[in-house]
Amino acid sequence: MNNMNQNNGMQKRMLIMTLVVFVFFIAYEFLVLKPQQEAKAALVKQEQVQKQNAAPDVNASTQMVSTDVNGNPIDMSKSLDALSAKAIASSQIVSVIKTAKNIIEIDTLGRIAQVTLLEEKYKDENASQIKLFEANQLRPLEVRFADINLNTEAFKVPAVASLSNVDATTSTQELVLTQTLSGTVLTKKFTIYPDGHYDLSVNATNDKQFFITNGFRPNVLADMYAVHGFISKLNDNTLKTIEDGDLDKNENITGVKFISNFDRYYATVIYNFEKSLSISLMPDSESNPQAFIHGGSNITFSGFVGPKNHRDLDALNPELIDVIDYGWFTFIAKPMFLLLQFIQGYVGNWGWTIVILTILIKLVLFPLSFKGMVSMQKLKDLAPKMKEIQAKYKDDKQKQSMHMMELYKKHGANPMGGCLPLILQIPVFFAIYRVLLNAIELKGAPWMLWIHDLAEMDPYFVLPILMGATMYIQQKITPNTMQDEMQKKIFQFLPVIFTFFFLWFPAGLTLYWFINNLFTIGQQYYINSVFERKRAEKN
Repeated sequence: MNNMNQNNGMQKRMLIMTLVVFVFFIAYEFLVLKPQQEAKAALVKQEQVQKQNAAPDVNASTQMVSTDVNGNPIDMSKSLDALSAKAIASSQIVSVIKTAKNIIEIDTLGRIAQVTLLEEKYKDENASQIKLFEANQLRPLEVRFADINLNTEAFKVPAVASLSNVDATTSTQELVLTQTLSGTVLTKKFTIYPDGHYDLSVNATNDKQFFITNGFRPNVLADMYAVHGFISKLNDNTLKTIEDGDLDKNENITGVKFISNFDRYYATVIYNFEKSLSISLMPDSESNPQAFIHGGSNITFSGFVGPKNHRDLDALNPELIDVIDYGWFTFIAKPMFLLLQFIQGYVGNWGWTIVILTILIKLVLFPLSFKGMVSMQKLKDLAPKMKEIQAKYKDDKQKQSMHMMELYKKHGANPMGGCLPLILQIPVFFAIYRVLLNAIELKGAPWMLWIHDLAEMDPYFVLPILMGATMYIQQKITPNTMQDEMQKKIFQFLPVIFTFFFLWFPAGLTLYWFINNLFTIGQQYYINSVFERKRAEKN
């Protein structure tokens, strides 16, 4: 740098750029993307309702009376579920599988039409057990034949199930689906386990070639906080991720261990770690990735549809943990989650686990934070002398720069010292940000008296307000070397802006930021007191 103005200006620009990018990231999500997604979801549901009203199921009774999975009558004209975009007509279902963790409905074409999660914590905004799929989406285990004529026929001929109800809640069960076509007999043999996963063997006679899909992703929570789309793991252990909206042409992948289409918390997974898979990806009308496995005339694999719970995936196969995608900072986020899970194993409460993890992160990063805080204090103390040099040599930039550098050297100050530690901590922040956003383990996890779900927003806005208040206090006690009044005003409004956005953030993430602010205040207060003592000693 040539002079103090350049040094100071660069520091300010980097700091402002970092904060502005972060604010823009959050603002764009809440003010642009989220309303678009909500409008789109509302439109899809409206279209579904119109279709149901315009073309009622010809096999349904005139009074619209159906039964639930247990055979109990439901008045569909009064049921809110019947108006949902996730409602599946009972006439479409040939078999219902119940495991300890979910209910899997198989439709007339041998596909997974719906999966309902049974664990108590998996409930939607209507307090109903979460259903993973929309009624009109690409369904898991749909088969498409290479022969066009045969494929057309396959979408008209229903499959026959060996059992209409399968109880796999306590023991492994089998189910066979048979679809008899003019040129082949397609057979799907399921082995269903109590934990909700399955093994599947698919066979087509007469050597008819087919493809089979894991379907479009679950559509429960797909937002711009977390990655959602397609991920695959290859034989060389590399991961290939394609986010929704990013696939503009067909693509082939060979040597695949698993594929998954996923939203923030849930996924449809197909895997085979003994014999690799070959995949063709096709974009839908919105450039979302649709995966089709090359089945030949006979293929075997295993599958899972449900929450991306770390322990459940690890129990199926440790490599399936890679289904959980944390984005750019996965290499930091994965070990961070393992630490989070380790602490929770001893503490037993996810809220206090987040508190402890935050403290540990602050302790690890303390040397960086300390260095930055000390640099800011030194620059604050040198501000009067820097102004003198600027005024004295305002017409000679070369001398101004030389005297500034001498001043820095004499007092051990670094004009970039306050900014660089912040920049270096950004990857850690975004890693914990991704961990807390993607961790379905926080779903239904309580903390304190008023937080009943750390994966949801604070219902009384206590944590966001505390976060904003601590951010304001932190700002007040932190040395500010900015001379520009506009920059000062921007920073003064940041606590208000952040509080506003954090009102809707998951409570777990807001808790992290609040605790982080508390310890930053403590660190800053300590540094301030040290410098105050030094000033007092000099005087």
